[in-house]
Amino acid sequence: MIDDIFCKIIKGELKAEAVYKDAEFWVIKDINPQAPVHLLIIPVKHFESIHEVTDKDASLLGRGLMVADKVAHDLDLGDKGYRLIINEGEDGGKLVPHFHIHLLGGKKLGPKIVK
Repeated sequence: MIDDIFCKIIKGELKAEAVYKDAEFWVIKDINPQAPVHLLIIPVKHFESIHEVTDKDASLLGRGLMVADKVAHDLDLGDKGYRLIINEGEDGGKLVPHFHIHLLGGKKLGPKIVK
């Protein structure tokens, strides 16, 4: 495992408020929420970017989307809707070098994601 903040959370070295955990994914609350619900879906296996995912690991990405949908429905976001975002690279706004998916919801989200 690499030494980024998400790996440290998964290893128990840093605390985070988890709302879901299994052998492949953790879902934690974002410390700088951009919506009433702002969660991060983080694979336990470290990938710095989507570019590092191999064919062998591709099903893990699909499972990440399923985990996001499950958590969204568990939080009653499924009927009204929610947004999934993957930031990739510096220009894409990625801040942590560990692949993750943002789940946002809990209010009507406009067409723009940045001001």
